[in-house]
Amino acid sequence: MSVHIFPDPFVPADILSAHESSLTAGSFGATASFVGTMRDFNEGDDVTSMTLEHYPEMTAKQLQQIIERSIQDFDIQDALIAHRVGQINPGEPIVLTAVWSAHRAAAFDACRFLMEALKSEAPFWKKETLSDNSQRWVEKNTPGYSD
Repeated sequence: MSVHIFPDPFVPADILSAHESSLTAGSFGATASFVGTMRDFNEGDDVTSMTLEHYPEMTAKQLQQIIERSIQDFDIQDALIAHRVGQINPGEPIVLTAVWSAHRAAAFDACRFLMEALKSEAPFWKKETLSDNSQRWVEKNTPGYSD
């Protein structure tokens, strides 16, 4: 289980590779991952950057609890979450979730769970800067998965 919070851009493939190399070879048969990047639009407006704020201790604790729930609720061996904070520009990765399990179904399901839990529970606050240099707080997340 691993939680990473980055104030600067990160390379998702590097994080996946480093984490996977710490796992026992042959202990998993599936890896599912998701990378979310910043869009240059939201709610019909052009967005030039976003600032993501958080309380470090609260955020790390909440992300760790989300991972622990994924391990309890799904048949997986390991999981990680990497998340950006600070100023983020379009095209930069914001979030990485990854899951390792014996079989693909559990990996896919747990990876989706991690993202949906992040979107609805993680204590991040987003402020967008629009193309006219005005700023606004994002009041709702983009629609997610529902059963």
